[in-house]
Amino acid sequence: MSAASRGLTSLLRSLSISPKPTPLYTKATSFTPTHLRLFSSESLIDETHERSGVIELKAGVMKANSRRTGLIAVKCGMSALWDKWGKRVPISVLWVDDNIVSQVKTPDKEGITALQIGCGHKKEKHLTKPEVGHFRAQGVPMKRKLKEFPVTGDALLPLGTSLGVRHFVPGQYVDVTGITRGKGFQGGMKRWGFKGMPASHGASLSHRSIGSTGQRDAPGKVFKGKKMPGRMGGKQRTVKNVWVYKIEPARNLIYVRGQVPGATGNFVFIKDAVYKKTDASLLPFPTYIAPEDEDLSALEPLIADLGDVDPFMAAD
Repeated sequence: MSAASRGLTSLLRSLSISPKPTPLYTKATSFTPTHLRLFSSESLIDETHERSGVIELKAGVMKANSRRTGLIAVKCGMSALWDKWGKRVPISVLWVDDNIVSQVKTPDKEGITALQIGCGHKKEKHLTKPEVGHFRAQGVPMKRKLKEFPVTGDALLPLGTSLGVRHFVPGQYVDVTGITRGKGFQGGMKRWGFKGMPASHGASLSHRSIGSTGQRDAPGKVFKGKKMPGRMGGKQRTVKNVWVYKIEPARNLIYVRGQVPGATGNFVFIKDAVYKKTDASLLPFPTYIAPEDEDLSALEPLIADLGDVDPFMAAD
């Protein structure tokens, strides 16, 4: 008997043994309108979520364990400013380019509490089909960069909420995350700061060598994690406790003291500092809500309070 005949025989035997075919569907015990999804625009709205509570944009009180969302910014470069006491302040300029809430994640649906923030603008032809479908499903404009920020339940924002630089206040500390500049393959002296070998006597063509990398017959290998030449940079790093010196609401610019990771034009992610926390009463919660009649072009830059004591006179 051929293989095809044996397969057909076993199939007929299984059909004859089974008492009755399994139904393709089971009768529901109860029927509710929420189980029905019609082919219309109204079917995209989750009625059960609406009954459980709609997220409203309103000012609240920040608690000790509250966690606000962050922002996405573009690094514009570095400069220097002088404060009112004449002290030079090294500055990194960050541009918050049209940040909006592109997705709201809740424990009921995604299992987490987070906000997805979108930054910038991008044409549809420059996006992949899954990305275009994501933006259309959420009903938000096409964005150039997306980033998810974990938040607490009291810090959730409605879908499409616009976020600006006034989400932060001058004088507070933030953590800035970005991708460092790629340096390529570098030696041990540049990559790890090794001293190197003697520069004149006692070394022959090994002035910048790292030296010995192991022991003798025991263990007879180089331990993992040994600092050696290799690829340098191009990794995600976070600079913590960066001081916000100045913000410009009219141009959506944030001036922070010191350096932040990344090259000019790269995206960086800004969020409230974990270690140097700011007084909760000074921060807008869950974000800054601008009045309807506010004119952004007429707003003056906001500078951190430097106190009334001249640091140079106090030193004397």
